[in-house]
Amino acid sequence: MRTLKTPALAHSLESLRDTLRQFAAEREWDQFHSPKNLAIALSVEASELLEHFQWITEPESKMLAPEKIDEVRDELADVLIYLIRLSDKLAVNLLEAAFEKVRKNVTKYPAEKVRGSSKKYTDS
Repeated sequence: MRTLKTPALAHSLESLRDTLRQFAAEREWDQFHSPKNLAIALSVEASELLEHFQWITEPESKMLAPEKIDEVRDELADVLIYLIRLSDKLAVNLLEAAFEKVRKNVTKYPAEKVRGSSKKYTDS
């Protein structure tokens, strides 16, 4: 049985993408990893993450027990894994997309107009 390669020095989205490609290929799962299926799986995993916060208060959400943090960590990893698989299938560079979105948000949400407010930018 082959083991997954983990870069010794630095982890990157590209190395994780390549590891996930290898993982899926070894199991012949690419046939199931359509953009539609990956988007659904991403949503399911995001919902599983949300379950950890569903019935707790905001202060409780900021002080999770170590075992709860471990569970949340696993769900965050699942979300990231499916997000990377989906972006790979659609040939979207996540880092470029994220930085471009931040640039758009700088214009959309000028600090001097939205500082300290949780209102949507279209609300006065």
